[in-house]
Amino acid sequence: MFGKLKRFFKRKSDIINRIPEIERLLLSSYKSHKINIGQLQAYFNTKKNSIADLSEVEFQVFSQWGDDGIIQYLIHKLEIPHKTFIEFGVENYTESNTRFLILNNNWTGLVIDGSNANIQSIKNDAVSWACELYASCAFITKENINSLIAEVGFEKEVGLLSVDIDGNDYWVWKEINCINPIIVIVEYNSLFGNALNCTVPYDPLFMRTQKHESNLYYGASLGALVDLAMEKGYCFIGCNSKGNNAYFIRKDKVNGFQTKTVKEGYVLSKFREARIDGEWVSAKNRIKIIAGMEIFDIDKQKVTKINPAEIRYS
Repeated sequence: MFGKLKRFFKRKSDIINRIPEIERLLLSSYKSHKINIGQLQAYFNTKKNSIADLSEVEFQVFSQWGDDGIIQYLIHKLEIPHKTFIEFGVENYTESNTRFLILNNNWTGLVIDGSNANIQSIKNDAVSWACELYASCAFITKENINSLIAEVGFEKEVGLLSVDIDGNDYWVWKEINCINPIIVIVEYNSLFGNALNCTVPYDPLFMRTQKHESNLYYGASLGALVDLAMEKGYCFIGCNSKGNNAYFIRKDKVNGFQTKTVKEGYVLSKFREARIDGEWVSAKNRIKIIAGMEIFDIDKQKVTKINPAEIRYS
């Protein structure tokens, strides 16, 4: 009897000692299943000849919301000679718009983040040896963005550019001239509504977490990005269903995708990032929290202040 107990506890000890290894195997299996399911969904989406809205092809593997599906659909429908991408603001790259793209489609990419710890994590990630992924540590400004991109040496015609830096997104995209992406994804701040063409004033040291305690003060309105896109030769084709990413295709590559107006494509985000007295603030009331903060009016070319009475969501 004592012999049986001794053998039992030894086996149990072996299992306990191997918990980290078991966890790694389970995580690896989970990621593989996620990728396989994403591949199946991407295949079924390619059978759709046309869509009325980007939400029809959404699915999530590594993206925060359904952007993996949108990207897979776009790269299937568009002629993209150079399978390269650039993505800003990726943190440690476990959640991003391009991770499924590089793992599933074997694209080459550059990711940039301002945290050295995040960049080291990416360089130690299996994706960095399994794929051709370049990771650069830099705090992005409009003054340094072109040199950061040029260092990698991509062809000018990049397949996809994803901009999400929680602040100077408008100003940084406006400044980029060293590449000519076919697809551009830019985060917008839906709190600014669908009538104003505005952005936060440019500040090379802008940090969302420091500018306002609510974390709601950042980025640009959808209208401002659509106007900028037109100036740069892009068509606006819509937003993801969560209301944070806007999609643009270069005009010479649009290939039958329906161009939308700001009002047609605008989506109000409903995820809640601010609390008052412990309660989450509802979607349309969030703008009141940052009332009086400065914004740069693109049409008037001057700094004004946020006035909730001027914000339109429909």
